[in-house]
Amino acid sequence: MFVSLHSALFFTMLLSFVLSRGFCQLAAEVNRRSCPTFSSALRAFTTSGPKCGEASDNGLVVTYSQLKTMLSNRDIQLFDVRNPDEFQAGRIPDAVNLPLGNLEESLKLSPERFQQMFEVKAPGKDDDNIVFHCRSGKRSLTALDIAHRLGFSRARHYKGGYIDWEEQEGK
Repeated sequence: MFVSLHSALFFTMLLSFVLSRGFCQLAAEVNRRSCPTFSSALRAFTTSGPKCGEASDNGLVVTYSQLKTMLSNRDIQLFDVRNPDEFQAGRIPDAVNLPLGNLEESLKLSPERFQQMFEVKAPGKDDDNIVFHCRSGKRSLTALDIAHRLGFSRARHYKGGYIDWEEQEGK
């Protein structure tokens, strides 16, 4: 009886680990490096469910009220990862347009080159005030994954995106 209960507990813990976000990210990173085609399929699979690749209330999400406070305190590096035409059509004040398609190469620029291109100070890997946003939260979550992979481990995203911003602002 004890062995059976012990085995069931071990299996449950193992299954929980396998399904955890950390394992999914580790598996995706290992496969991305060793087999890029398989990696793409694995990444799509591991980020499609709520367990893998989806930020929740674990410190990675900025709420509307937190965003407003950061903006009023001028303690934010807000990057809008939408396309330039979306950015021109409407934006959150003080946001810098850094389209998702160029994000990785932009974050790899030297601080001097980043400042020349975007006319703002380059984000630092230890900065805790980096926030990405998009229209609805999907692209900013992808941006967050890219930034974390590049070492910007304290970056966050505004999950509600510009849609939530407009609703909250009453526009």
